[in-house]
Amino acid sequence: MDPNIYALVLDTLNRATSQEAEVLKPAEKKLQEWEIEPGFYSVLLNVLSNHSIDINVRWLAVMCFKNGVDRYWRRNAPNAITDEEKHKLRQGLLTTPILNEPVAQIATQQAVLIAKIARFDCPTNWPNLLPDLIGAMKAPQPLMQQRSLLIFHHVVKALASKRLIEDKRTFQELTISVYSFILNLWHENTELFLRHIQEGAATELITEHLEKALLCLRILRKLTVFGFKKPHESQDAIAFLNVVFDRAKTSLECRKLLKGRGIYPLELCEKFIIHLTKVALGVLFYQPFSYIPLIRPSLEFALYYCFTEQGMSLTYERFTIQCLNIFKGILQCVEYKLPKGTEPVKEPLTLQAHQMKTEVLDQNTVCHMCRHLVTHYFLLSGDDLALWDAEPESFATDEAGESWKYSLRPCTEAVFMELFHEFRTVLAPELVRLLASLQESQVSPDDLSAILKKDAIYNAVGLAAFDLYDDVDFDEWFTNVLSQELKIKDNNYRIIRRRVCQLIGQWCGVRASQSLRPAMYSALLEPLTRAGEDPAVKLAAAEALRSTIDDFNFNVEQFAPYAPHALSALYDLLVECEECETKMHVLHVVSFVTERCGWAVARGGGAGALFAVLPALCTHAQHHHMLRAAALAALVHLVKALGECAPNVRPWVLNVVNESTKLSEPAHVYLLEDALELWLAVLETSSSADPALLQLAHNLYPILEQSTEHLRIVVYIMQAYALLCPEEFFTDAGAKCMCLLDDMLSDMRTEGVITVLKMAEICVSVGFPERNAFLGVKVVWPTLLRVIHCLLDGDDLPMVLSVKLCLLSRVILLSTELFYKAIQEASVCLVEYDSDPAKVLNRVLHVWTEKMNLVTQVERWKVVGLGLAALLTTQNATVLERFPAILLNLTEVLNDVMKMEESGNYIDALVSPPGSRPASPLEGRGGAARWEGAGAGAGAGAGAGEGEDGARSAHELRRRRFAAAHPARALDLRAVTHHQLETLKSQVGPETFERLLQSTDKETLQQIREYIPL
Repeated sequence: MDPNIYALVLDTLNRATSQEAEVLKPAEKKLQEWEIEPGFYSVLLNVLSNHSIDINVRWLAVMCFKNGVDRYWRRNAPNAITDEEKHKLRQGLLTTPILNEPVAQIATQQAVLIAKIARFDCPTNWPNLLPDLIGAMKAPQPLMQQRSLLIFHHVVKALASKRLIEDKRTFQELTISVYSFILNLWHENTELFLRHIQEGAATELITEHLEKALLCLRILRKLTVFGFKKPHESQDAIAFLNVVFDRAKTSLECRKLLKGRGIYPLELCEKFIIHLTKVALGVLFYQPFSYIPLIRPSLEFALYYCFTEQGMSLTYERFTIQCLNIFKGILQCVEYKLPKGTEPVKEPLTLQAHQMKTEVLDQNTVCHMCRHLVTHYFLLSGDDLALWDAEPESFATDEAGESWKYSLRPCTEAVFMELFHEFRTVLAPELVRLLASLQESQVSPDDLSAILKKDAIYNAVGLAAFDLYDDVDFDEWFTNVLSQELKIKDNNYRIIRRRVCQLIGQWCGVRASQSLRPAMYSALLEPLTRAGEDPAVKLAAAEALRSTIDDFNFNVEQFAPYAPHALSALYDLLVECEECETKMHVLHVVSFVTERCGWAVARGGGAGALFAVLPALCTHAQHHHMLRAAALAALVHLVKALGECAPNVRPWVLNVVNESTKLSEPAHVYLLEDALELWLAVLETSSSADPALLQLAHNLYPILEQSTEHLRIVVYIMQAYALLCPEEFFTDAGAKCMCLLDDMLSDMRTEGVITVLKMAEICVSVGFPERNAFLGVKVVWPTLLRVIHCLLDGDDLPMVLSVKLCLLSRVILLSTELFYKAIQEASVCLVEYDSDPAKVLNRVLHVWTEKMNLVTQVERWKVVGLGLAALLTTQNATVLERFPAILLNLTEVLNDVMKMEESGNYIDALVSPPGSRPASPLEGRGGAARWEGAGAGAGAGAGAGEGEDGARSAHELRRRRFAAAHPARALDLRAVTHHQLETLKSQVGPETFERLLQSTDKETLQQIREYIPL
């Protein structure tokens, strides 16, 4: 190697570790440039191998090396490292300087680096890696043994993570070759460190063997879980698994002796014990049938250390959690459960596992576990109460997700629920007895221990609510006991008040009569509205209120009198809360109340204060984007519920929407989705378009241009603009968006194509002033030409074809001249049709008449029929050539839409009678413009959540007007067809008209004469 290059790289690494930005930044940039230079990683390896160089420099060198492997080690990577350099690097990474690395942190990074390379190259391109490491483990130097074990651990960890079949097979072969050696090494080091602890040897000696034993254990865990198809068929694996719990017992005894010998050895010993339990959990999860011989010892192990005084005196929290997780895993394991009903057991091992469980977990044991979980583990500790006093909001925040894996209280609750579900018939009477014991005497507010016990039992009853359905009369319990306990204001009783709120939330959907609901709402509002109430109790009441509303049997009428008080209380709670996460929880409840009780909120009031607090909240949460998103979501539901955006906050709302939908603003990543919903809600509650609302429309184009992720909601917004202010929107921002949507059509899936075509149909259908009557057609002109080209191929799916024909029909009904102009433009450069508009029109009409029966929606079918009828009088020869097919299709449509009255007369069934409300083609999800059947008259009911006043909203009136003008509802097909045929007769003369009729099938003529005299 050129000494100058080595010196240059070393100097750059030195400067890159500097604390001065002007020195650091250029050096980092230089290192980044060198990543793709041949030989750079060889220089880094030399730096790593030189122990005399500063630790920080060598640390940076190994990190650069590791990042380079991630980016450039793959053969197909751009600027990949050459095979020659890779070979040299692999050789250099197993040299003595690397295996004798004195700095532990650097040694760990080197091990990770070698493991990353091994994942690519071992064993095919690096066959000597594992033999060399095993050789180094046998070296006399303790440091080399430890470092080689560390590397071997990371290599095994990397190889075990590969999931392809061939890679799994290779790992299994590796396991067979090294398992016995690692197992013996583990036994040897474990025996040594245990003996040294018992003999009181030097801490350094204990630590040395404990570190090696822990590394061996980590390796064995991966090899046992992932290196065997069936671990129970390997003698070595069985021998290892059989001593796991014995080693854990011995280690727990030795752990007591390590106290006072320093933190590090104690931590190592605890890690060693935890990894023994992780071995058991791994085999239980991935190889359940191999774990069956361990079911009895592991259950007995967990029972001793978690449910007896002697065992618990030796444990620590993390170990207890692991033991309980093993217990829960055995109870949950599907392979250990008997089939339900009379279905026979297919797997004999399943029966064996079930028998082992039932032998250990007899009735007395299960009852003891239940009592111990409730009266020991469920009790709030001194630390819990201290946290409650110091940070009530943090205490009240429920732990979610998989916290049962790492936190004791969620873990014990999860075990209790699993145990109760498995042994319901045994445990239900036991828990009912515990609950009954509380009713024997009133608990004094000064008796904290009795209060804590009651809280624990209440917690158990709440967790087991579904399983206690037949055993607890919640109505009576709530009326006589729980509602009274909510009124006890003593500070110690806050524990019970909080738990009662949670019980209401847990039982409301299980067994609470409908007549009890008002009393429950009133009971929950009491702590929510009480001045000076503990924040944790208020938060529990708010969450319980959400649960009572989020229930199948929820009745808005029952809750209506309480809605304004609930919103007012939630507003006060929102102001009181200090933590952002807590505010998000409260806002979530606000959203729920307003969403489920929209009209009740609008009538009862109580939302005004929330409107007032939201601007200040968003300002406060300027850098807490998730809280801002929650505020926006709450605002959406408030606006929808009230049916208006208050004038005093409207400018702020529009400004928030503007900021949140600008892609140049970093916050849009978190806020865009909720901001779009809010934007739509504001549009729907607006009676007219102000300049700020029109200016906002310019944000739509970049959102569409970025991706189709928000296509649906953006199109809904465009449709709302189309009804509110069609001319202003489509002369500016709307036209740009429609042009962009047309460009995107070729890359869209069917759902997206239909969405865009429906939007195009809305453009053509809305009413424009006389001066700009055809603005809609002008805006969708490129889409119209695309539709004609697609129809020439005639291979569209029925739903897509339906919308395309409907769009053409709407253009024809608006202006036949524009239709023929579109045909003429579409024919340009179509060589296969000789650029002849007549041939293009002939092909379009052929596809139209042949495939029109694929239009299944009757309203669309009628519109398409009206379009054909309109073409009859355009005096076009090509149209007249298709007269028989056109008349046949019109007859089929008439057969579907005409119905006979009692008087014997036929009427068009789709035409709305005078004074009735036409079915809106723009109705869909909620009160929003979710126009699934846009342009087709789909949907016949008011949008969900509109309530009694929804029909009077400005947006609803616009929707009604638009629906009433829909051709399927406004035009009588029989009258139109009759008029068009009479006009055609006068245009071509009686003789020619008769010839046209004679060219038509007799059956068709016979059917159409039932409706129209010809």
